[in-house]
Amino acid sequence: MVLFRGGTVLSKLYSRVVSGQFILVRQSSTSYHSVRWLQVQSAPQEDLRAQLQELIPEQQERLKKLKSEYGKVSVGDVTVDMVIGGMRGIKGMLWDTSLLDPDEGIRFRGHTIPECQNVLPAAIFGGEPLPEGMLWLLLTGKVPTMEQVSALAKELQSRAKVPDHAFKVIDSLPETAHPMTQFTTGIMALQVQSEFQKAYEKGIPKTKYWEPTYEDSLNLIAQLPIIASYIYRRIFKGGKIIPSSDSLDYAANFAHILGFNDPKMHELMRLYVTIHSDHEGGNVSAHTVRLVGSPLSDPYLAFAAGMNGLAGPLHGLANQEVLRWIKSVVVEVGTDVTTDQLKEYVWKTLKSGQVVPGFGHGVLRKTDPRYTCQREFALKYMPDDPLFKVVSQLFEVVPPILLELGKVKNPWPNVDAHSGVLLNHFGLSEDRFFTVLFGVSRSLGTLSQLIWDRALGLPLERPKSVTMDWLQSYCNKAAAVGA
Repeated sequence: MVLFRGGTVLSKLYSRVVSGQFILVRQSSTSYHSVRWLQVQSAPQEDLRAQLQELIPEQQERLKKLKSEYGKVSVGDVTVDMVIGGMRGIKGMLWDTSLLDPDEGIRFRGHTIPECQNVLPAAIFGGEPLPEGMLWLLLTGKVPTMEQVSALAKELQSRAKVPDHAFKVIDSLPETAHPMTQFTTGIMALQVQSEFQKAYEKGIPKTKYWEPTYEDSLNLIAQLPIIASYIYRRIFKGGKIIPSSDSLDYAANFAHILGFNDPKMHELMRLYVTIHSDHEGGNVSAHTVRLVGSPLSDPYLAFAAGMNGLAGPLHGLANQEVLRWIKSVVVEVGTDVTTDQLKEYVWKTLKSGQVVPGFGHGVLRKTDPRYTCQREFALKYMPDDPLFKVVSQLFEVVPPILLELGKVKNPWPNVDAHSGVLLNHFGLSEDRFFTVLFGVSRSLGTLSQLIWDRALGLPLERPKSVTMDWLQSYCNKAAAVGA
């Protein structure tokens, strides 16, 4: 094992030709406020499953020790507000792949988004991270080498064959069905190939549960872009299907089979999949995958359930609402909108009882770093895009207005505030499809964690619920004791 300090040293270490392309670690002179050691694998171990097999016993022992030594330690109090307020802030779940800090934002296995951009392999010099590298990081907690990313990319390609029956099931739905409805239907159609279900029916030791879960998860991750692109081409492009290209990486091929071959769009897809891959375990889609997986439902069943949660307007469906709202601004006041005109439109939206989509977050209390990296991408590749200019103006206008209202804990833009405008710029303007892109991306984090759930033997989820009468009685007793 070799350790390197910071990201700039790493950027000079590796370059390798993979599938006819140079794959390079992004070079940057960025210095961080806190110095951290980044762990990079030096051994030429390219088998991801073998890597996990080595890591699992150590983590099993770690969890066992944590439980035996600290099992009775309190990690926080639960208030009535938490009970009736969506369980927000309750610490009640183990989720190792990422951690969300209200002020700092997301860390993937301890690494911030800028750090991931610096140390994870990229397809072009100075480019965005390859999702294969993010998947390796989420599963192992270690920054992969070029050889490991290359091997994983080839493995995913070998698993990407979708059985014909899945397409037939999708075709049984009307083309007018929402893309997310077709997406979850396609995932359920794939479930008949579940290795976990077959192994469980035959009989398999609990210590081996993670192995067929791994097979199902990687198969599903590999096949989701095929399912998603089929739906996109079916609904919006007359059903003309584009075959995959073995010479492209996961994200670039996804863009390709959707119908986009601009190298900049390939870069955008790499960024998009990477930053949407995980956002700790408490959000609706992630928690649903965990919850449904906890009774040993296989990865297909669990992930399909998570995608039904993602389809909700208060979760993943929000990204389509942002682009629609921005376009409504342009329709009413034009692209050369003044600050005063924009303020007036924002107030008009709020006074009508609607929210300004793309602002605020259930956990974050600062600007979402996923927004920031997308803004940097736009400044690099599309600084003169009219809708991007509106997004930039909204960043200046909306937060002060939301603060003035006094009802919003976080007035800052989130990931959805920017993604639609980027996709629209490169031609993917069908906003009803945006949540499917989100879903494909989220598979990397949720299924990585599901593999670890099986490996660690995490139990069936069963929190305690209470009635309003019970809550009232409990609070009355607490008040009487305190009087």
